[in-house]
Amino acid sequence: MEKQKERKASMPGWLTILLAVSCGIIVANLYYAQTLVGPISEATGLSAAAAGLIVTITQVGYVLGLLFIVPLSDIIENRNLAVFSLSVVVLALFAAMAARTAAVFLTASLIIGLGSVVAQILVPYATYLASEEERGRVVGNVMSGLLFGIMFARPVASFVASFFNWQAVFLMSGVLVILLIVLLFFALPKRKPTPTVHYGALIVSLGAIFKQTPILRRRAFYQASLFGAFSLFWTVIPLHLANHFGVTQRGIAWFALAGVGGAVAAPIAGRLADKGWTRKLTGAAISLAALSFLVALVLPNHSIVSLAILVIVAITLDMAVSGNLVLGQRAIYSLGQQARGRLNGLFMSIFFIGGAVGSSLGGWAYAHGGWKLAALIGCLLPVIAYVYYLTEKKTEVKAAQ
Repeated sequence: MEKQKERKASMPGWLTILLAVSCGIIVANLYYAQTLVGPISEATGLSAAAAGLIVTITQVGYVLGLLFIVPLSDIIENRNLAVFSLSVVVLALFAAMAARTAAVFLTASLIIGLGSVVAQILVPYATYLASEEERGRVVGNVMSGLLFGIMFARPVASFVASFFNWQAVFLMSGVLVILLIVLLFFALPKRKPTPTVHYGALIVSLGAIFKQTPILRRRAFYQASLFGAFSLFWTVIPLHLANHFGVTQRGIAWFALAGVGGAVAAPIAGRLADKGWTRKLTGAAISLAALSFLVALVLPNHSIVSLAILVIVAITLDMAVSGNLVLGQRAIYSLGQQARGRLNGLFMSIFFIGGAVGSSLGGWAYAHGGWKLAALIGCLLPVIAYVYYLTEKKTEVKAAQ
């Protein structure tokens, strides 16, 4: 009876849904501009050579936020931190909408990236509310919301801009985030961590945590490799579809929607990880990513069959990345509560750096060797991760369960 009393109550389903939807709405802000680079560049006076900064600056802001804002969740009341950060995001979204110069838009983009790390405050926050037995399921469900946000952002931005204009995308997001702030403020229970160090020591401790936590390094490398392949694919595929299949902007948006199906792997992976399947699922996810690119590499050119297979490749690649992400987060959240915010910040920043590298490699490869070179590099990234996966020791496997 005593053990039953001490056991943490199950997390309400409505709260899981709220956190999942919140993460999706927040993280989508990182990706809206990817399909709007052309009209934004024209409106703000950015040259074609500098247009890539529209996406890059937002990602830079996100990585900075992961390193310097997310750790605050280990010492500051989480609900207030989330609400304040999202309020700043709203101001930045409206500034981006009204921008007439590149300097204003890029500054707003940096701040949007910084504030959008609230999604990575809410994910570990969910693990504090969940019992140990349901943690993988809860993380999987919340992360599926985040992944839906990532995958829906591009097609949604394209559709909204095609019916209205690019400014309408930022207006829409600003209104959604305002509604989200109100919901989170009244619905979330407060979570006040007990600080054991001040902020300066907290940031300095990131290096020590990284050095002393082999599971973090391993899971971050796996995910950086897969997210690098994912980012390479979604950087190159719009160009490939337009140049070699004659697909229009709206058609590319429909193609991007197909990839959303891959997000179903997140909650499934979470449930199976709760049963101790982490290692097997990790190997399966890495293998699926490599096989997806291998299939894309050997496709015959420009046929309807090839286009259909590319849709399947988009889904399986997204399944691999989303499933492995949940496995990685569940593993690092099992390492302890006091540093969970810092662990998550390090994990996410490392794999987002992998994504940035993948995007850069994709653009370079497509310019110099077309789809074949890009797909070859995309295949090599998970292969490298699989070689590293084979070195995983039994003690690491047990610790990650």
